[in-house]
Amino acid sequence: MRPPEFLPLGRTERRHRSDWLAPLSIVVGSLLTLLPLVATFPVLPPFGLLMLLAWRLHRADALRVWAPVPLGFVDDLVSGQPLGSAMLLWTLCFLAIDVLDTRLVWRDFWQDWLMAAGGIGFVLIAGRLLASPFSAHVDTALLMQIIVTTALFPLAYQLALRLDRDSARR
Repeated sequence: MRPPEFLPLGRTERRHRSDWLAPLSIVVGSLLTLLPLVATFPVLPPFGLLMLLAWRLHRADALRVWAPVPLGFVDDLVSGQPLGSAMLLWTLCFLAIDVLDTRLVWRDFWQDWLMAAGGIGFVLIAGRLLASPFSAHVDTALLMQIIVTTALFPLAYQLALRLDRDSARR
């Protein structure tokens, strides 16, 4: 969260490009699931979740605390999950990272990757429990999706870093 700034009368707060670029990149990541891809094994990672975690772990002030709710709603609309599942699970993941962030004295990329892996695993497993019956045999595909998504996190983190670097240069 940003600390409150006291500005002289008549002056507005300067807006950063990442204020709109972070949510936009998350929505575009969620919309990638609409691309017609043919796969023999369904392991398409949730790109919206990847971008949410990348932005949260790269810059904590890029997204407000309530941001996972509308972003999760957009993801629920395009992904086919039950309405409200991404809203709830992304918010719980976001809050868990906030709690861990206050407990850690310092972080490096490996700890970010570990936190992202935990968040990815939590969201995908809980989403499976909410969306499909226990008799469905999707556990192998779910495990592969968790592995692929966790392996793709450094690319999403690098993309968020690059987008933020471009905004900081201007």
